[in-house]
Amino acid sequence: MAVVRRALLNDNAGGMKPTARFLRSDPHTQRATIANLATQDFSRGNEEMRLLSPMEVGDLLAGDLRAFGGPTTSEPVAGRVRADQISIVLRNTLFAMLANIVNAAVLVMALWNSPDRTRAIFWAIGIFAAAGFIGIRAWSSYQVVKPRTVSRRTTQNLVRNACLLGMWWGAVPVLFFHDAASNNQVIIICLVAGMISGGAAMFSTIPIAAIAYTLPIFAGSAFAIARAGDTVSVAVAILMVSYAATLFRAVLGHAFEFTQRSILQVESEHAIRRDLLTSLSNRLGFNELLDKALMDARQYGQNFALLFVGFNNFNDVTNHFGRAIADAMLVQIAARLRKETRESDSVARLEGDEFAIIKARDVRPDQLMSLAGQIIESTRQAFLVEGREIYCSASIGIALAPSDGLDADRLLRSADSALGRAKKVAAGSIQFFSPDDDDAAARRQALERDLRSALSDGQLSMVFQPFLDLDRDRIQGFEALMRWQHPIHGAISPAEFIPIAEETGLIHSIGQWAIRTACEGAVQWPDDVRVSVNLSVVQLRDKALLNSILETLADVGLEPRRFEVEITESVLISDFQEAQAFLESLSSLSVTVALDDFGTGYSSLTYLRKLPLSRLKIDRSFVQDLLTDTDSAAIVRSLIGLAHELRIGVTAEGVETPDQLDYLRRIGCNEAQGYLIGKPIPKEDIPAMLQGRSLRWG
Repeated sequence: MAVVRRALLNDNAGGMKPTARFLRSDPHTQRATIANLATQDFSRGNEEMRLLSPMEVGDLLAGDLRAFGGPTTSEPVAGRVRADQISIVLRNTLFAMLANIVNAAVLVMALWNSPDRTRAIFWAIGIFAAAGFIGIRAWSSYQVVKPRTVSRRTTQNLVRNACLLGMWWGAVPVLFFHDAASNNQVIIICLVAGMISGGAAMFSTIPIAAIAYTLPIFAGSAFAIARAGDTVSVAVAILMVSYAATLFRAVLGHAFEFTQRSILQVESEHAIRRDLLTSLSNRLGFNELLDKALMDARQYGQNFALLFVGFNNFNDVTNHFGRAIADAMLVQIAARLRKETRESDSVARLEGDEFAIIKARDVRPDQLMSLAGQIIESTRQAFLVEGREIYCSASIGIALAPSDGLDADRLLRSADSALGRAKKVAAGSIQFFSPDDDDAAARRQALERDLRSALSDGQLSMVFQPFLDLDRDRIQGFEALMRWQHPIHGAISPAEFIPIAEETGLIHSIGQWAIRTACEGAVQWPDDVRVSVNLSVVQLRDKALLNSILETLADVGLEPRRFEVEITESVLISDFQEAQAFLESLSSLSVTVALDDFGTGYSSLTYLRKLPLSRLKIDRSFVQDLLTDTDSAAIVRSLIGLAHELRIGVTAEGVETPDQLDYLRRIGCNEAQGYLIGKPIPKEDIPAMLQGRSLRWG
């Protein structure tokens, strides 16, 4: 090809065009010129090129375009590009093989009356057999679903087969051109040119295959033309070489464009399967990986494990430190998970702080426990984010395929159930799926279903636990507590059904019923006795909650000062500004606000300063150890003193002994609540308790 360009494009000033000058020279001069140009080009090529290593030769034969200055890709992406290239070739192979058969038949017909007829027939039989076999095989392969990736060897085999077919066609001018009549020579030249053009078009996405196919044909044609030695033949040779150079340039340009387009498509597909924050697989990519693992498990009996990794207090970190800090932590978590796993393991971020690992090797329980233990230990180390040391404990649930499920939904439920049990056991717990988890999941689904009708069926009720005023030794109010008496399962703990109500949104209707029921009970009590109702995070997100409370108070006729709402710090952490605005609105209407479980959250002192609080409720964990643990006693004294300085009342929860009550009274606690004061009772029993509310407790 370099000979072509130099013979056609080198021109001297004011002289005759090189092609015309070359054609007018004698044959001996023409052959010498071509040989001289070829020698010069070969020498120049030796200066500019270096020897390719065996690996680079393998890459070249596998369709890698780097040898031609094309883009460099990773092997997974290159495999996808090869799949696209092979698909294009297979799609065109049947028609190309039909063209081979037709052209071979034309050659036999042209040489039918010549002495080369027998040789042409044998040659054509070879084409018929090869083209028929290749065409049928390509057609059957094209009917199969296109593979997502193709190996280097497949492309190398394609290049080899293209070279063999090209050599067979390259034999045509060598065998038949010299002794053929002039009209048959024209037919041979046309057939050869057509096969070169068709081959270049067929292998337009794989330049090395196009070279492997067309080069033997050019070589055979060059040999036949050189053997003829006349001026016309030399001119034809120059035209063919020029034609080849143009074709190769077009093939190379098309291959570059096709490859770049394929790489862009692969990268786009890769991007939609990747989590933008952590660069791990996202849920879409994870689902595809899980489906593939399940398919391998069904077809080849390959076992694998599915690990769910969750973090017990990540939401608190997010709410307290903000989304940017939480995102930075997720990036570090992903890096630690990737470090503890192997390349053969698939790691994905499903959503929020939930991660999944598909482990296809080493799935014995002891090996899985070892991996899970390493992950737990790595996540126990502090996460350093913007100068802060943040701790976040992981728990892991493990499900095994096929024993715990051989379809995606079942296996995901199994792993999720195991993770849920691990979180309940303790932070840093590792749990394998157990059939009991299915029972727990079934119970939860049943409770969710039954809870939807529990209110209308009268299964929900309210009980009231008293507050004792320690200064006057009299009942000061009651906390309204919800109870569910299930017709089959009996009494259901609020700790079990309230989270279900929050997750399903039933908490809004149940909460409104609780507020109304509590107010209807309180309106029958003495004017100085209040009722307290707990509000959840989900309820505070309801924009209509404030109006609902005011309407209920007005309908029932209860003074706002006798109604109190209790919130926990989790309510404030979820959206402090919105909660602050809501509580200030209540306070402006004389509704009192109590902060429950005080001392167990992140920013209690900040809440004391910024929120319109009327009362603090000291968590029962401090009160229980009040007389046996000096630290707990010191904390309780400090909290009471701080609250009094801020003119906020204090209620101690979980009071169970007279000694605890006496100590709280001595250090200035305002109220006490607990089994010593009174257990939760139905509203029908409250009048009897209030009749003796001035009696001394303890």
